[in-house]
Amino acid sequence: MTQAPILVVTTGGTIDKQYFDALSEFQISDSMMGKLLQTARVAHPVRVVELLRKDSLELTDEDRALIARTVAEAPESHVVITHGTDTMTDTAAALAHIEGKTIVMCGAMQPARFAETDAPFNLGMAFGCCQSAAPGIWITMSGTVFNALQVRKDREAGRFVAG
Repeated sequence: MTQAPILVVTTGGTIDKQYFDALSEFQISDSMMGKLLQTARVAHPVRVVELLRKDSLELTDEDRALIARTVAEAPESHVVITHGTDTMTDTAAALAHIEGKTIVMCGAMQPARFAETDAPFNLGMAFGCCQSAAPGIWITMSGTVFNALQVRKDREAGRFVAG
């Protein structure tokens, strides 16, 4: 059986943040995608495009258009997008017009560089969802698969909820 390749598009967000002690703040650093895929021993065919390195609160309409264009023009029909959680649903809405592709967005509440991060789990769920879900836009966070157009982030609880 031939496995359909997965396009992984990185856009920044907490998943790629690093703590710089001298500055006492988090900043987007180099993408952790290669390390995460290597550590997980991913054997599935994957193409990684490091598109942006931004906090999702800094994404513009032009950035969202670039993400949508990258996904729409890609030959892959299965796409995973790593993205900051604060505006993930805004980007999902910008992808809503893309037909015939299974697009799964994920991120992390703690940077992938941290020992107690949810990044590998959320990414693994995204890979599984991408291979099994119907075409559309999905979000995988905290052990749940959400329709990306029917979900919101509950900032107080620190998780996504239907609605």
